Amino acid sequence: QVQLVESGGGLVQAGGSLRLSCAASGRTVSAYAMGWFRQAPGKEREFVADISGSGGRLYYADSVKNRFTISRDNAKNTVYLQMNSLKPEDTAVYYCAADPVGSSAYRPSTYRYWGQGTQVTVSS
Repeated sequence: QVQLVESGGGLVQAGGSLRLSCAASGRTVSAYAMGWFRQAPGKEREFVADISGSGGRLYYADSVKNRFTISRDNAKNTVYLQMNSLKPEDTAVYYCAADPVGSSAYRPSTYRYWGQGTQVTVSS
């Protein structure tokens, strides 16, 4: 019903910036909460950030507060994650996800639709 495709990942030096994009198709996601998660090798999938359908509510994991910014452009059916002051520990595959309910639970099981992920690597 909803397809999500991430882009914008790559290799960046510590302290640098990167912007990820998540393009949705199949349905409009303007009424859906949208989240970003990440998963590093050997670790569980970790919540990063969430934005409500209207964009009025933002929530971040403590590890990325004041460094990452989630935003959306509903006219483009796209969600973004601006990542600044990147650290090597930010290295992971980053996934975009959609929550039709907008539960504010911030856990993977709440999100119904997922992208395939984009690799972010931060070098020292």
